[in-house]
Amino acid sequence: MTVLGFHASHEQVHPGALLEAVQHAEQVGFTAAMCSDHFSPWSVRQGHSAFAWSWLGAALQATDLPFGVVNAPGQRYHPAIIAQAAATLASMYPGRFWAALGTGEASNEHITGQDWPRKEVRNARLGECVDVMRRLFTGEEVSHDGLVTVDRAKLWTLPPSPPPLIGAAVSEQTAGWVAGWADGLITVAQPHADLRAAIEAYRGAGGSGPVALQVHLSWAPTEDEALHIAHDQWRSNIFPPDFNWDVDHVKHFDAAAEHVPPEALRGPVLVSSDPGQHAAWLQELIALGFDEVYLHHVGQEQRAWLDVFGEQVLPQLDVTAKVAA
Repeated sequence: MTVLGFHASHEQVHPGALLEAVQHAEQVGFTAAMCSDHFSPWSVRQGHSAFAWSWLGAALQATDLPFGVVNAPGQRYHPAIIAQAAATLASMYPGRFWAALGTGEASNEHITGQDWPRKEVRNARLGECVDVMRRLFTGEEVSHDGLVTVDRAKLWTLPPSPPPLIGAAVSEQTAGWVAGWADGLITVAQPHADLRAAIEAYRGAGGSGPVALQVHLSWAPTEDEALHIAHDQWRSNIFPPDFNWDVDHVKHFDAAAEHVPPEALRGPVLVSSDPGQHAAWLQELIALGFDEVYLHHVGQEQRAWLDVFGEQVLPQLDVTAKVAA
């Protein structure tokens, strides 16, 4: 049995409309949700980027779903602030909140004016942030001097149990690395061989938590419309990971994607007007060994695909509720 979740894309949808969408996702049968945490969208066409942490409080109150957020402590966010935010949500909604931690993207982090570190430095910085956050979750007063600096920080409101810290990884190498500190793994849809390698690297390095997958898809009543939506909204997101990490402004993503043809979106995005095809694709991904799969329809309008997937796709899958953290 697999958790089927709704991915809330703050880069594409107004937060009020996104709140309505996640409520509707629960009504049609999705059993979990997660969201992105960006300061900037990937394209001017996407046009949004609301503050995820404000929205999460409203979304947790407005639904009974468990929620996660992908976050990058260390530059734009001080780890003590993220620990405080996570502890507050976990205190108000016990067992329903988790955070997936990654090393971030320059497009969001450059706003601080700091230099963008090399990947190995970002990994080391994230490792320090995780250690700081876990110590804070115990109620300890924490001081730390390293790639991040903490001076006598203490969380005064603590949840019944610490929120899970999930490792966000794209590559096999990073999946193996996060097994040393993470309560689970989350990755994004890639060729099946790469996904198998990531799961095996995580499990082989001792990772025992749940493994989750975020899937980009585009559905519409016609095939042409589904492809148009994918090309309009997501063509700036199909580049290799290093490019996405290191490009620091939305206008550069749009410039790079100017000549991407529509057909190039097939693969990075599951594009089809056929709900049965979407169900078959998802069954193949679930069979790789994922415990949780979060669906991101890359269009800005959310209600129609939620209705179709609730009626025609979810019933074909063995959907279960997420176990409380």
